[in-house]
This record gives sequence, structure tokens and C-alpha cells, in this order.
Amino acid sequence: MKTSVIAKENIARLNTAINYIEEHLSENLSLKIIAEKAHFSPFHFHRMFTLIVGETLHTFINRKRIEKAASFLLYRKEKSSTTIAEEIGFSDVSSFSKSFKKFYGISPHQFKEESPKKFSQILAIKSKNGKVNITFEQYICNINNALNWLKMRTNTSIKQIEKIELAYISHQGKIEAIAEVYDRLVQWAASKGLMNDATKMVTIYHDSPKITDPNNLRMSACIWLNNAIKVDSEVNLRTIKATKCIVSRLEITPHEFQQAWESSFAWMVENGYKKATTDPFEIYHNNAAEHPENKFIVDLCIPVL
Repeated sequence: MKTSVIAKENIARLNTAINYIEEHLSENLSLKIIAEKAHFSPFHFHRMFTLIVGETLHTFINRKRIEKAASFLLYRKEKSSTTIAEEIGFSDVSSFSKSFKKFYGISPHQFKEESPKKFSQILAIKSKNGKVNITFEQYICNINNALNWLKMRTNTSIKQIEKIELAYISHQGKIEAIAEVYDRLVQWAASKGLMNDATKMVTIYHDSPKITDPNNLRMSACIWLNNAIKVDSEVNLRTIKATKCIVSRLEITPHEFQQAWESSFAWMVENGYKKATTDPFEIYHNNAAEHPENKFIVDLCIPVL
């Protein structure tokens, strides 16, 4: 595993992003801005950040803002809640108060008025006090856990995926809701005589669930076409062009897909590959309902440069 050069470079870039966040809490901290500071694509940065730091970027930023607010309330009592809200990047004092209470269980006013000693102890428990800094050991541990999970289940490799012709139905919304879309696609395919033991389904992910609101995720539920066909109704045609991919053939339950994708992206990072602009996709080789353990036999494909 190429840990020495790649790991140190990624650690440095992640720490650059973390330092930027901690020094600019009052400013707009969008994913795009922070990813640019770390010289990652937004898609890649968010997955890497969550894997290594252990929380999403949004959760991390919110936590750092609330912890800074708590410090102000304890030790800078002359500051009003309105001033604190402005200084830590909240648009108004109401949203600040709600976030603070959700995090500490009490309002900013209660926190400020109660015993400083009492809430200093709360702060110490809730907070990762001081500067967050990713260490080599932390990075390697988290990456190794992901890679070991993958290694126990498959031999990930680089493959040239030839052009795939697809018929598809678009879906926008939560991932689990795509099952109903596949039901409609299968009904259409059956009416065209396309369903048999060799039929393969493909899911294309146009957004990352690590970045996009679950209700706005865009996906394509697809059936692999071996011959040209005319489509109708809500079904359309699309092509996945021939592309080099990281491919992980797995036999997994629905609950293991997130771990599988995280581990596959960790493999990409550690082996020095960069994600291409083509969307990642899954190729299904079975019907999970017919599997004795209701597992999917699936190829996870990450197009790379």
C-alpha cells in the first residue's frame, strides 16, 4: 500500500482544510470553498473528510462553531448572544440558540448564567478541546480499517469497462425509494421481452449522499441492453462510455453498501488514482430476493483517470 507519500500529502491537505475552518468560523464555509483550500474536488473531499475525521463536514463545522460559542459564554460574558452568533457564522440569534440547545441541552442564556465550573466540565466532555489535527496514525488506522473490510470480501482491481447501452428511469429522492422505480422499470422491460436470467441492472449515482440532501439525490435505475430498442413512456436511453474503473465485486446486504463505497474510495486514494468526471455506478449480477441471504452480487465501479 502506498502510504508514505500519498498519506502524508492527504493528511497535510486535510489539516489545511481544518485549520481554515477553525480560523474562518464567521464566514461562509461551503463545501466548494473548503475543498478548494485543500485542493480536492468537493466529491472526493467530503468522502475523505468523513472517513478520516469520523463526522461529516457539516457536523464538524457546526460542532466547532457551537464549541467556540460555549467558550465565549463561559469566559467572555460581556458578549451578547447576538454578537456571538455573528462571530461564529450563524445568520441570526434564533438559529444559533436552537443549535446550541440541541448540542448542550440548554439555552445559551442558561449556559452563561449557571456555574462556570459546572459547564466547564460539560464543555470538556462534549468538546474535542483545542485544535483538531489529523495524525499519521489516525489517518492510517481509518484507511486500514476501510481497506481491510474490502480485502476480506473481494479483490479490488482496475478494469476497462467497455461501453454499456442502457434504458433507464430517472429518480430523485432518497436512495431506498429507488426500489419502486426499479419495479416500474422491470414491468416495462418485461413487456419488451428483456427480462431473463442474464439480465443485468445498473444504478448510476449522479450525486453523492455525503454531499447532497437525501431528498435531492439524483440516480438512474437502468437495465443493460444487448440490442437496440425503442423506448416509450418515462423510459429513456443513455450510454456509459468505455472507461477505466476501480471495480469491487461484492456479495453484500443492503446495509453494507455505504461501507462498500467508503472502502472502495479509500482504495482509490491509497493507490494514487483520481476520480474521473463520469459518475460512479453499480452493476448487479443477481436478484437479491432470490439469494438465500438476500444479498446483492454487485460490481461497484468508480471511473478514474
